[in-house]
Formats: sequence, structure tokens, C-alpha cells
Amino acid sequence: MIQDIYPQRMVNSFVTDIAPGDGDLVLSFKGDELLFGVDEDKKEIKYPKVRDFKGIDKGTLYYLFNAGDENFFLLTADEEQPKGYGYRKFRDLRDEYLSPKHYVFAAFTAYQLSEWYTVTRLCGKCGSPNENDKRERARICPKCGNKIYPRINPAVIIGVTNPSTNQIILTRYRTGFGHNALVAGFTEIGETLEETVAREVMEEVGLKVRDIRYYKSQPWGVASDILMGFFCDVDGDTEIRMDESELKYAEWVSPEDIVLQPLDYSLTNEMMRLFKENGYNATKK
Repeated sequence: MIQDIYPQRMVNSFVTDIAPGDGDLVLSFKGDELLFGVDEDKKEIKYPKVRDFKGIDKGTLYYLFNAGDENFFLLTADEEQPKGYGYRKFRDLRDEYLSPKHYVFAAFTAYQLSEWYTVTRLCGKCGSPNENDKRERARICPKCGNKIYPRINPAVIIGVTNPSTNQIILTRYRTGFGHNALVAGFTEIGETLEETVAREVMEEVGLKVRDIRYYKSQPWGVASDILMGFFCDVDGDTEIRMDESELKYAEWVSPEDIVLQPLDYSLTNEMMRLFKENGYNATKK
């Protein structure tokens, strides 16, 4: 998955006394575009360093995290882009395998924080400009004291299985991502994760489920999500009644017929791969 970057690691603890050094890496976003370069022959990503920006105001650089023993900073002001780098669609990082992998994961995570810094410029209570908290990663209003933390959206990925036929439900969204997926959805206010699983399965494919079992989680920064994977068994009727407003495909599929996503970055793809390679019994462990 995208966060599996061993032997590298990400240290995302908020630290207040790290000043940007000339050799530190800079991530800069403009909407859905990221400033980076690619060695097309080697398929390697490169990010600009602080020294690459001429006359940069270091006060516009926010410390993000350390990944692979390198410090990453977010550029929060417009600067002339350094030679050899350009703003490219963020989705380009998801269209093919690029290395090093921890640079891709860094971009996913930085995008989430960049969006948060952008939408929290003003206090949601009184409208005053927010400031960065000095002790933790938070925004605080100097006028009314309102504090805001980075937003994380809980969502579930659901492998609905039929133990009798050794099959799993695959879906495809009506718009957007065009590859195979699983039933998925966001947790609502006042709802447990298990209740989210049961509700989303009923809403998307019209089935009841039982034996809901947790599998694994994944941060997904491009949507500010924390994804939690579950497997569950169909309970009773197995006829799919698909929500056509959200899906264009939903079918029971046997392991040998599963077509995986082109990149192995997502929790969804790992769950599909687990079933493809090992069948229903692997989902019970």
C-alpha cells in the first residue's frame, strides 16, 4: 500500500524548532497540482530544495514531517519556480509507479495538510485570521481562542463475501475512478464502524451482512481519509440490488476472475488481491 515504505519511515510528529535548511525539501501545491520533476528514464521523482528558490522568505515554509531522514516543508506563498521543476497534476503520481516510494507517500500526506492549511486561514467562529499553534499541529484564533486540528475523514472499505460460493462483490463507480473496487463509504455522525459497514452494503448493493471482521487500515491523504478495511459475509438473500446513482457495476466474482487495479497502492487493491490469491478462508484470519 502507499504507506508501506520500509526500510524508510515517516516521522510525522509536530516539531516547533525545526528551521528550514538549504538542503531540505519543499512541497508546493497550486490547486490539484504539485511542483516536482521526474527523471523519465529512471521514473524517479525529484522535489526542489530550499536553496533552489532564490530569495525565498523562510517564514512562508511550514515544517511538515521527516521521511527517509529528509525534512519536508510546505511552501505557503507564491515563489518563482526553480529551473527543472514544474507544476503537474497531482494525479500523475497515481498513474504509474514512481520512485522513491516514500516521496509518493510524502506527497499524499502533504496534500492533506496543504488543503487543511488553506481552508483554515480564517476562524470558523468569528472570522478572524488564524495562527499556527506553537505547541501542536493546530490552528488557533488569537481573538476567540477557537482551535482547529487537521481534518481526518473515517471511511470503510468492505469486502462482502459469500462463503458458500467462495465469491466477493466487486464494484465500479459510476463516475471518477474507472477500475475495480469494493463497497465503500464514509462513517456518519453517531455511527460505529460496524454500523457503517452494514449501512453502506445495504445502500450500495441491497444486501444484509453478518460476521463483520476488521482487516487493516490506511491513511489516504488525497481525500483526508483514514480508511478501515472490513470483510463480512452476506446474510440470507444474495441477489444484488445495485444503487445505480453511485455504481455502474456490482457483481459476485470468483477469485480467478478478479481483475486488480493497475497500481498496488490502495487498501482496496490489497483486499482484492488477498481474496484473489487465497479465497474466502484468508478473510477469516
